[in-house]
Amino acid sequence: MSVSKWTAALARANAAAFVMAASVFAFAGALEAHTLTDALINAYRNSPQLKSERAALRGTDENVAQAWAGFRPTLNLSTTTGYTYFFKSGATTRAASAALSAELLLWDGGNNLLALDVARKNVEIAREALVDTEQQVLLNAVIAYMDMRRDEQFLELSENNREVIARQVQATRDRLEVGEVRRTDLSQAEALLAGALSTVALRQGTLEISREAFYVAVGVYPDDLQAPPPLPSIPATLEAAKAIAMQRHPTILRTRRLSEMADLNVHRAEATMKPRISVSGNLALNANTFTGDTASLSLNGSVPLYRGGALTSAVRQSKAIQEKARADVQLAGLLVGQNTTRFWQQLEIARASIVARQKEVRASRVALRGIREEADLGARTTLDVLKAEADLVTAESNIVSAKRDQYVAIYSLLSSMGLLTVNHLKLGIKTYDPNINFNKVATAPGPTDRGKLLEKIFTRAGKK
Repeated sequence: MSVSKWTAALARANAAAFVMAASVFAFAGALEAHTLTDALINAYRNSPQLKSERAALRGTDENVAQAWAGFRPTLNLSTTTGYTYFFKSGATTRAASAALSAELLLWDGGNNLLALDVARKNVEIAREALVDTEQQVLLNAVIAYMDMRRDEQFLELSENNREVIARQVQATRDRLEVGEVRRTDLSQAEALLAGALSTVALRQGTLEISREAFYVAVGVYPDDLQAPPPLPSIPATLEAAKAIAMQRHPTILRTRRLSEMADLNVHRAEATMKPRISVSGNLALNANTFTGDTASLSLNGSVPLYRGGALTSAVRQSKAIQEKARADVQLAGLLVGQNTTRFWQQLEIARASIVARQKEVRASRVALRGIREEADLGARTTLDVLKAEADLVTAESNIVSAKRDQYVAIYSLLSSMGLLTVNHLKLGIKTYDPNINFNKVATAPGPTDRGKLLEKIFTRAGKK
């Protein structure tokens, strides 16, 4: 097969692939996201990662309810029934009893109160983790949106370049037939066309990959993505951005909460060495016995004297964790500051790159016009024209990449400051309120089914 026939066949194959890809884009999935705002909203609503973190937070809320339980009395119900055989008399009697015991902690050196504070601190830590996840989900949506837009433009530029080269190849072939160019000129043009076809295939594959990444990040497939909105506002200086990051970033806030919790756990470990005082009562209902029903009330106290060194070891361990938590606060500040600086500089680089690439595009267009005119006069070859076309496509692709990098950098900067949230971006949708579940469960549950059953038993027994 000749070079010209091979390139023509490859062109038809790639054209068919492009049509198929376009058909897939037109009909696949739920095509909902049109603007960057739509993508952010869909990502927030559809993210399995956010749903997982919310469920984890609700589970952490229950720790507060369980800590409150330490301040309430405990009730236990026990029953026994059986037969007793007396060898001397040969008699058999049936015995049955039910006992209700209760215990209320009066004082434990503050351990329960500290446990409640630790549980509440854990809720604060989980909430900061949820904010961090929200930021990552929204940033992934921005990256997926801008990657999709970039790759769509790349494919369009590659398609236009392929069409231009194809026309040049045909024109060169016509000129060869009349003896105006050499066979070498046609072969060079056909080689460039083959390269352009390969680039189109690459861009199609990359676009499909970006499309699936968009679906993972946003939850819907893209459809006719619009130009992104104006860039969000940021602080005027890097120092101001760092100051906001130190106050707002969830990683810093989370490590501070962890440090505070470590302080509480030191006091908890020390509280386990203190005396414990409780009051307990017992009510026993006996049938067919000599003792009859009994009731008792007692005041109990205990002091841990020696437990094999476990208590002092726990104190040392909690202090080591406390020291680590304080170091983690410093480390988090350094890393957040570093990320803020990095994204600030990436934004500056992208801005400068856009200005430079715009000049590059203008210069490439002027050069292309001049080379075309020189080619018409016979001073330039077809290969020169095609190379100038390729240079223009490269320059236009570079500016597309620079604009994408600018958007990703500025949203990454917002994330590094702790501001990439639905509320700060003013997306205008209802957000998840962690207080709803916390207020519902934090004061511990009401009467349980077992408690209701116990109430029925004593009611029927005539003891209530």
